[in-house]
Amino acid sequence: MLIVAGTTIGAGMLALPIASAGIGFSASLILILLTWLLMTYTALLMLELHQFASSDATLNTLAKTLLGKRGQYIANFAMVFLFYALCAAYIAGGGAQLQSKINAALNLDVAPQVGSILVAVLVATIVTMGTSTVDKLNRVLFAIKVVVLGSLFFVLTPYVQGQHLLEMPLEQGLLISAIPVIFTSFGFHGSIPSIVKYVGVDIRSLRKVMIFGASVPLIIYVFWQLISQGMMSQSQLLQAEGLQGFIGNISSLVNSTQVSTSITIFADLALATSFLGVSLGLFDFFADAFKQGDNKIARLKTALITFVPPLGFALFYPQGFITALGYAAIALVVLAIFLPVAMVWVQRAQHSSDQGYQVKGGRFGLSLAACCGVVIIVAQGLQMFGVIPALG
Repeated sequence: MLIVAGTTIGAGMLALPIASAGIGFSASLILILLTWLLMTYTALLMLELHQFASSDATLNTLAKTLLGKRGQYIANFAMVFLFYALCAAYIAGGGAQLQSKINAALNLDVAPQVGSILVAVLVATIVTMGTSTVDKLNRVLFAIKVVVLGSLFFVLTPYVQGQHLLEMPLEQGLLISAIPVIFTSFGFHGSIPSIVKYVGVDIRSLRKVMIFGASVPLIIYVFWQLISQGMMSQSQLLQAEGLQGFIGNISSLVNSTQVSTSITIFADLALATSFLGVSLGLFDFFADAFKQGDNKIARLKTALITFVPPLGFALFYPQGFITALGYAAIALVVLAIFLPVAMVWVQRAQHSSDQGYQVKGGRFGLSLAACCGVVIIVAQGLQMFGVIPALG
């Protein structure tokens, strides 16, 4: 559950208030709830697929079995594109944060690349040691993250003003622009095969993992939106220059440097838990795609394939992956909506409903989920081409 929640609640959570600044609390709450329903539904579809496959099957295997070579290529491209982009962003962002901390603590002037290399090596070592290691470390990090977040909620709640929460969207186009941003904040589907491999094909346990694991981010996001959008008006949120401006505004309102420190600690932990979940999913994907075993040499080879390319891009061409992250919503739609829907559609034609677990909703549910995926891609496209206003 905490791998699901930790992967979902990345550092991007801190950008949610800025991204939804112009649409108001009520509208952002509705979009968050609808997105949670959609992503939980498609996560359960993934479990329906896994019940007829081996416990170590990944998206590569499932797509090849049910959709053929063409489906396998689409799945592989979407998975590699999205996860390499995320890993490169985490390495670059985490490296910059680590470098600043090393310089401040040791009074040195190390290059930013040193921080990126250290972050990549550290996470690669943990992931190579196995899912059990990631799980145990993730529990500790997530527990600390919840404590920090709880203390922030406690300190900031008195500053919430009801009139800010009743503000209506400033512009109707902003509602459409917010859809891809909120959608990507619920992305954890790439780590599902790793969780199935770790837990085993126990559908009852896995359903609890997916539902409760996805519910934790939902609750935290709602409280975070309540506080952040209740503390400042929409105009104040829109004027905040990025994440640092947003943190600065909150710190000045509360008049406390401790709040700024707590938010920074939370951002570090959010990045760490999300990076662990994403890289674990990519690691197991490559282990399956390249038919690597589970011995030390094989795991070392898989680790090199997983971490060296994003490290290279983070070191030598970070702007390229920052640009690629703009298309992350489209890759995630393919990975988390279109592929599960298409594969379940094919699988249900092969197996009767009484042969195992089947997510409720039938063909209508599958069609509705696919339509939601189309809406997200259209919203992202309209924003990219300047038809609707950009957020943040």
